[in-house]
Amino acid sequence: MADDSNENKTTIRILCRKLLLITKSESGIQWLIGSPFLPTFTIVSTFRCINTLTSDPLSPDFSKESDDMRALLPRGFEVIGSLIVSTSNPNVEGSARDAINASGKMRKALSQLENRSLVGAVVDPSSGDIRFFVSNSVVEPVTSIVFEDHPEKYVWERGCILHCELPIKLPVYYSVKDPKGTPFSYAHLFIEKQHEIFSKFHSDAENMLKRATEAVAAKFRDPKTTYVLETVDESMTEALQPVIIQNRDYDLEDTSQKSNTKSLLCSHLCSEDRKHKSPSVENADKIQVSLFLATSGPSVKPPAPSAEYIPGEAKLLVVEYKLKVICYATKDLLLMDAISKLIIPGLVDQLHTMKNMTLPNLLSQHPKLHPYHFIPPGFLHPITAIYDSLYGETEMKQVEIRKCLHMRLGLPLDRPLLRIASAIDFLTAKEGASGNLLRKGTPLLKDVHIGIPSSGVHGGVVSLVQGSYEYYHYLQDGFDDSGWGCAYRSLQTIVSWFKIQQYTAIHVPSHREIQESLVEIGDKDASFIGSCDWIGAIELSFVLDKLLGVSCKVINVRSGDELPEKCRELAMHFETQGTPIMIGGGVLAYTLLGVDYNEASGDCAFLILDPHYTGSDDLKKIVNGGWCGWKKAVDSKGKHFFLHNKFYNLLLPQRPNMV
Repeated sequence: MADDSNENKTTIRILCRKLLLITKSESGIQWLIGSPFLPTFTIVSTFRCINTLTSDPLSPDFSKESDDMRALLPRGFEVIGSLIVSTSNPNVEGSARDAINASGKMRKALSQLENRSLVGAVVDPSSGDIRFFVSNSVVEPVTSIVFEDHPEKYVWERGCILHCELPIKLPVYYSVKDPKGTPFSYAHLFIEKQHEIFSKFHSDAENMLKRATEAVAAKFRDPKTTYVLETVDESMTEALQPVIIQNRDYDLEDTSQKSNTKSLLCSHLCSEDRKHKSPSVENADKIQVSLFLATSGPSVKPPAPSAEYIPGEAKLLVVEYKLKVICYATKDLLLMDAISKLIIPGLVDQLHTMKNMTLPNLLSQHPKLHPYHFIPPGFLHPITAIYDSLYGETEMKQVEIRKCLHMRLGLPLDRPLLRIASAIDFLTAKEGASGNLLRKGTPLLKDVHIGIPSSGVHGGVVSLVQGSYEYYHYLQDGFDDSGWGCAYRSLQTIVSWFKIQQYTAIHVPSHREIQESLVEIGDKDASFIGSCDWIGAIELSFVLDKLLGVSCKVINVRSGDELPEKCRELAMHFETQGTPIMIGGGVLAYTLLGVDYNEASGDCAFLILDPHYTGSDDLKKIVNGGWCGWKKAVDSKGKHFFLHNKFYNLLLPQRPNMV
């Protein structure tokens, strides 16, 4: 890491693993994200600007961009600059000024109004490098760039997560008669009249929803509103009492009346044990914030009673929201400031975002909106996406929303990374998005190949399965399939991979369900159900197609001696598809998790996950026993792992192209 000990030297500190989201062959702009709780010019993440003027990809639509960013970005993070990529040979220094001006306008649109120096970054067309500038009194170049070696540690050793959930019901009344008192009916009205009256009803309902929203937002700062903060970490040896903060505490001038909570920091609710865990969002200290609105009690200034009269027949529409807000705060921030500067603005932002999403279809079919938190691959902090549960995840409307999110975050457009099952629940420890439990509740081992000894291939390139899977083997779940169920177990491991990666929501099928699928498609007779008959790679391909819609590629080899010749093709599969491979044929079935291949010498090894294991799910026992490990086609003692007088079929499941 570069030395930035010179305090007078302006330094850009880069934490995000992927800074450039736009290819150098296209023009575009990216927002650089930092935090007021981190040193100035520290770039935590970058978001692609996807709302631009049609005439110019470098001119953001600040209204749409700020709406999107306000919903996505947790409080505690902010826009600190922008990066410009231009294909028209830009003037680098001029483009840096444009980048700084754009980020200043974006901060204004986001109401991030406090003065701070901003970063302008430009891809130099001559070298392809990113050049940085900052706005101090003038725009000046920066040559001191630090790429942080341990970015998670940098962010999460000093920071924590605040989390607040709040269900809200907003009543909306509107008249169902036209201005002349005639009941609203499509049957007796011309189209123009229908549209005119419906527009009036919609406008009345919109205005009432807006007023109700403003009333709730005002309640967040009402002097009688109370916030209760408590730690989420149940492993703390000493239970901490919740901290209670009332909005009226901010206005007390007599120090004798002030609660001692005035001086408490976020660290008061953080765990010292956290130092022994790897710093990350998942392991960060988390503080739960609960909000209580006072509905009774004496008022400082009693309001005059008021009522709204709607003549004639009226309808009631109840708009329901569940706000779920997360914020990032440094541990040395006052708890009172965390409420006033992070939680309350975050609640207001999300409330207004949901209101704006509801208004267009308020009377026809108003959305059922739910916020979800995600930690996308490569990101140091969570983001929030608001989905409409009226639409299923496979419907095109939801698919297009996720595609836009993938584009903004620089995520691949062929992998489902932001589906609901991938969402993080900060209040509940989860074993994994797949719900990886057997029917009897026994947790399954995941990713058992991690940390195993090396293959022994000198100078080889290792290509491995991408993502997580569960280890299925003989005798699991009290089911005796010893001697015939190895291919079934390999199939279960493969299905678990697709489930954990969010390509499917189905449960991992049992042996009987696998057999029933083969009978349903006509591959087997009805007598096959309940039998102990073997299946092979071809049957597995039929089941994957039927249950998951997954297509497969099959590689046939006449002898086990030919398998090393397929290493280049297998390595390409793991690099591009990343799915587990089933090896069938011969007399046994295995799951292949990777290859280590030296193209120059031809030396290679196969990472085998063996479903024939019959013991308990003891990771040490499995690894030491060689049930998951590197195997050479012929070992140092001349023993063949793959039989030379047997054929083999390799089933290569293809990753679906979807988000």
